[in-house]
Amino acid sequence: MEPNKARTGADMNYEEARNYLDQVSKGGSVLGLDNMRELLNRLRNPQDRLKFIHIAGTNGKGSVLAYLSTILIEAGYRTGRYISPVLFSYREKIQVDEKMIGREDLARLTAAVKEAAEDMKKTHTGEPTIFEVETALAFLYFAEQNCDIVVLETGLGGALDATNVITTSVLEVIASVSMDHMDFLGDTLDKIALQKAGIIKPHTRVVSALQKPEAMKVIEETCRKQECVLHTADPGQVTDVSHSYDRQKFSYKQWKDMEISLMGSYQLTNAALALEAVDSLRNLGYRLEDQAVYQGMKRAVWRGRFTVISREPVIVMDGAHNPAAAEELRKSLELYFPDKKLFYIFGMFQDKDYEKVTEITAPFADHIITVETPDNPRALSAKKLKAEVEKINPSVEAAESIRSAVRKTMEQAQEEDVIVIFGSLSFLGEAELAVSRYKKEEEI
Repeated sequence: MEPNKARTGADMNYEEARNYLDQVSKGGSVLGLDNMRELLNRLRNPQDRLKFIHIAGTNGKGSVLAYLSTILIEAGYRTGRYISPVLFSYREKIQVDEKMIGREDLARLTAAVKEAAEDMKKTHTGEPTIFEVETALAFLYFAEQNCDIVVLETGLGGALDATNVITTSVLEVIASVSMDHMDFLGDTLDKIALQKAGIIKPHTRVVSALQKPEAMKVIEETCRKQECVLHTADPGQVTDVSHSYDRQKFSYKQWKDMEISLMGSYQLTNAALALEAVDSLRNLGYRLEDQAVYQGMKRAVWRGRFTVISREPVIVMDGAHNPAAAEELRKSLELYFPDKKLFYIFGMFQDKDYEKVTEITAPFADHIITVETPDNPRALSAKKLKAEVEKINPSVEAAESIRSAVRKTMEQAQEEDVIVIFGSLSFLGEAELAVSRYKKEEEI
């Protein structure tokens, strides 16, 4: 056996592994690090053999992860990335150099984690949640793959998030902080910021988006206590902006004529944050040539964040599932499509602030079809969401399925109109497949 390979007990195939993970996912989530530390200790702490860029934030952390990991790959670093939620394949969660973990590796490592988790249950030392199991899986795989660096986003919050067991981060990045997950993280912006800032480790470098004053104060105080160097991305220094709905150009400080393929007005702020992180990584000794930065920024892809998936009509997907993201979506629609008819396909989780998201977005639509994410206990019913939308926009109907919502909308919209599929990220993958199927049927 290779020295870095995880030992496994009983063999497991991919289907068995997925069945086990689905079973664990029914157990819900619990914040705290004790279970995670115990689980990783039984797996010989693979995370201690890795270096991390750790990213927290309410909105934007996935896009920043995409920029940084693609730049690092362009620069020749073997780069792991751990993301959630995913749109098309479960294996998207765990990637090395943009390649998903293989089915055999996932099955083998799941068997190793399952053995450790079941031993914990037997000895009454804890019962890992699905996010803890998946995070352990990711750490095992990244260590086996000898990653030079792992770009890691938190799942929920920061301080008590399962990813925060790491002690070897070289850089922490705090993306935009706003109100979300208040049941878990606190009911004020400073309380939420304190949770996000919990990923900051002593004597490291920290890069933050420019936050609202109460959040910025918490991040600055945490950096002082931890004796960290803090750099703040300044959106006021984003200049020379030009854009269409499929590319954007801008300059930021010394970076002139930077091009990105990620759309949405908010992406300029995320891009500036990523470029500040590049400067910090260079100061830490990482060799990131200008060409790698320009190529990485341009090539970075983050599906489901103001992603244009079709033209004639233009179809945009966006995971705007909280008020701050909904506000950014509204701004982007006004920027790119000021005089277009808008048709929405809209679905939300019941534990999100769907009333506020509806209030922000619904007034601008010519017609809205609400949907429900299938087989998800958190999903808000299409009928309940329709009732909420009706308070603001009477042109709304509830669909029986995502596929029927896509079909109805495609039949209603003209080539010059715009279709916006947004809300919970969990249904966007299925919606994109439904669009693809519909277009193929039309070609026949």
